[in-house]
Amino acid sequence: MNFKETFQMFIKGSEFKIHYNDPISRLKLTRALERKIAAVNEHRPIAVVCIGTDRSTGDSLGPLVGSRMTGYHDRTYRLYGTLDDPVHAVNLQDALEGIYRELQEPYVIAVDACLGRANNIGFITVADGPVLPGAGVKKNLPPVGDMHVTGVVNASGYMEYFVLQNTRLSLVMKMAEIIGDCLHGALQRRRVPYAKINIQ
Repeated sequence: MNFKETFQMFIKGSEFKIHYNDPISRLKLTRALERKIAAVNEHRPIAVVCIGTDRSTGDSLGPLVGSRMTGYHDRTYRLYGTLDDPVHAVNLQDALEGIYRELQEPYVIAVDACLGRANNIGFITVADGPVLPGAGVKKNLPPVGDMHVTGVVNASGYMEYFVLQNTRLSLVMKMAEIIGDCLHGALQRRRVPYAKINIQ
C-alpha cells in the first residue's frame, strides 16, 4: 500500500485514471493497458506482481487481483502475489530477486492499493514507473515495477493502519475484479506464446 501523492514523482509518462463504477470502466481500462503493453518489447517476459496482504482489508487489493487472475489458465505472463501466496513487506525483496533470477529482462507490472484524497477513492490508475510499496504506512521498501496499476481504496492523512483495517471489502473486491479481468485481457492480446518466454 502506498500514497498516491508519494509515487507521482516516479511517473515517467502519461497516466490514465478511471473510476471503477464508470459504466464503461472495463473497456477504457483495458484499452489504456493495451496501449502501455503494446510498447513492451515482445521478447521481454512480463511479470505481474500483486503487492499486499490478506491481513488488512484495504491492503488486500493486490492479492485479490492476483487471485482473480489465477482463474485464467491461458496466461502468457508470470503472476506473483495471491491471497494464498501474497507478496508483502516481509518477502518483497526475496520475491523480486526470484523474479529476476527466473526471467530474463522481465517487464514488471506492479499492482497495489493506495491511499489518496477522499474524492479519489475508487479510482484506478495506470502509469509508467514503479510504486513505493509501504510508503503509506511509513515502511521503507524497494520500488517495484516498470509500470503500475493502483487503486485508491481509502483516504490518507490520519491513522493509516486504522484506515486500511476499516476499508470496505466490497469496494476492494469490485476494484480487484475489474483490474484483474482488464489486465489479463490486455496481456493476452499481446499474444506472445508462453513457450517463447526465455526462462533461465
